[in-house]
Amino acid sequence: MSAERTVTVVPEDGLHARPAAAFVEAANEHDAEVEVGAADGDLVAAGSMIAVTSLGVASGDDVRLVAEGDDAEAALDALTDILTTPEDELDA
Repeated sequence: MSAERTVTVVPEDGLHARPAAAFVEAANEHDAEVEVGAADGDLVAAGSMIAVTSLGVASGDDVRLVAEGDDAEAALDALTDILTTPEDELDA
């Protein structure tokens, strides 16, 4: 199974530090290969902290998520939640 969606990033610091750590952790918790990148750019492994932070994703940017595997939709749901939640609400 494969799935894809485009999400607008909400955390004010973008996909850096704590949101990126939560994002990578969630990507690795699912039985799916997930990639992330700019809506019109190249994709990188969503399970790699270095790859994710190297994207330089800022608040308000659109990112494309692509997942393949049995857990593809669940992985995209979890990652979308992180990308659309303000940073101060991530652990709430």
